[in-house]
Amino acid sequence: MIKTSGLSKTFRGGVRAVRGVDLSVDSGEIVGFLGPNGAGKTTTMRMLTTLLRPTAGTATVAGRDLLTDPQGVRRHIGYVSQDGGIGPLNPVGEELELHAMLYGMRPAQARERVAQTLERLELAGLADRAGGALSGGQRRRFDLAFGLVHRPALLFLDEPTTGLDPQSRANLWDHIRRLRDEDGLTVLLSTHYLDEADALADRLVIIDHGAVVAEGTPAEIKGGAGTLDDAFLAITGRSLREDGGTGEPGAAGNGTAAAGTAGKRGAA
Repeated sequence: MIKTSGLSKTFRGGVRAVRGVDLSVDSGEIVGFLGPNGAGKTTTMRMLTTLLRPTAGTATVAGRDLLTDPQGVRRHIGYVSQDGGIGPLNPVGEELELHAMLYGMRPAQARERVAQTLERLELAGLADRAGGALSGGQRRRFDLAFGLVHRPALLFLDEPTTGLDPQSRANLWDHIRRLRDEDGLTVLLSTHYLDEADALADRLVIIDHGAVVAEGTPAEIKGGAGTLDDAFLAITGRSLREDGGTGEPGAAGNGTAAAGTAGKRGAA
């Protein structure tokens, strides 16, 4: 589902944010993409979702070439960014229907697809609410709905549970597992919650200083270290990363692309 070779990104000033990443994700996998702040996670995900053009390397995403067919990539993936993008004033159901129509759905089809998606994510009955009236867990599930309404084969989740309470986090985990188990959805998940990665991921990839430094199942990564936290610190060190260091403006930001056009929600 994802195959990269030598994927790299250098920003102005010669800052090498990503240094030759080789990454492979199979269909139906949930892969946890881990690393300290500034390790290159978000930059890599932004390249794979066509929001940044690589400086070097090649990649195939959802069966499409990242460099020669970026619109084809967008049509077959979903992207939920770190901060989401639900507006505080407009009814979220209307925004979601508009988003569905950006993928070529007619209004009646968009309404039906939105209703199906909201039902599945336990959001039925909330479509008329403004984004500002939703709880944190509800907003995050609506963010997930924006990434899923066009039924992508591959979903990118960039720190999807940051700031959520334990119940909301567990609920979101359940939805992600169900989508993988019932629909065969492939997920690349970036998170700083190592318990989340341990619970959800079939396989882990750890990136540091712009390069992959370890990969394997959670059990393989933990080895004799005991916990995933201990293994992660043993692999990446204990030094604080005060500066993200990518050189990318807004490296932790939430830019997305939908249906080939820059927007607020997902990558189509």
